[in-house]
Amino acid sequence: MNWIKIIQSAIEDIEKEIDKERNMQSDRELSAELLAERYHVSSFYFQKMFSTLCSCTVGEYIRNRKMTFAGYDIVDTKESIIDIAIKYGYESNESFTRAFTRFHHITPSEARKTKANLNVFSSISLIHNITGGRVMLGNLGERGYIVKENGAIYYTKNMDKTLEWFKKTLGWYGQIESRDENNNGLYGCVSNIPIEIEALHVAPYTGIHMFYGEPQERMICFMLVEGIERLYKYVKKQGWNQISEIQSEPWGGKTCEVTTIDGGILKFFEC
Repeated sequence: MNWIKIIQSAIEDIEKEIDKERNMQSDRELSAELLAERYHVSSFYFQKMFSTLCSCTVGEYIRNRKMTFAGYDIVDTKESIIDIAIKYGYESNESFTRAFTRFHHITPSEARKTKANLNVFSSISLIHNITGGRVMLGNLGERGYIVKENGAIYYTKNMDKTLEWFKKTLGWYGQIESRDENNNGLYGCVSNIPIEIEALHVAPYTGIHMFYGEPQERMICFMLVEGIERLYKYVKKQGWNQISEIQSEPWGGKTCEVTTIDGGILKFFEC
């Protein structure tokens, strides 16, 4: 399940609905439950993933965005405060004033009188929010394929080099958890999604456990993917040519094999 895509789409839906409110065209209030139902996911996990990826709850995001626009309306328009309050879903001037003051640290009437510089809560671009602007999640969109099922064990005597191979060639993520006295990696993990998200246990583990040991020049794992043609193009684009052509199988699926830097074979299939 592509939670990053789901949450980013939900953010875009929230922005569209608030824009409708600003233009007095909205007849409903978005909620976490409604958004989860729209994307056919559990409300519990939707709210958990939203909070993890956005660093705020769904309700906080909606309130903060509304208060940002309410601040613009207070300072830049001549609309009455009660009309602005109603527009953003507040039933009374008192409840709106409390919410506005909590967010901006000044009342609406004082803000209008002084033309104060008010607080702004910007729309979240999920990738930038998760990574602080780093490129850690950039490959999720660029590589174009998703690993849906896996859980293999991989032996390597140069875990650092193998980890870099997975990152560069497949666009995966990973880390080394333990090392020996000579700084050789003893155990690590690589995964097609960031370790921080994998650790939430909201989906089956789809990564590979790496251990120090003699590399095995044979099939390491058999992975179900979505987008096998995009996988093939991505690996070739990275300059790694040890990938077989995509084969159509008698059972109706498609397969291709990637030979790793240690000689192991990763076999991918799509139904």
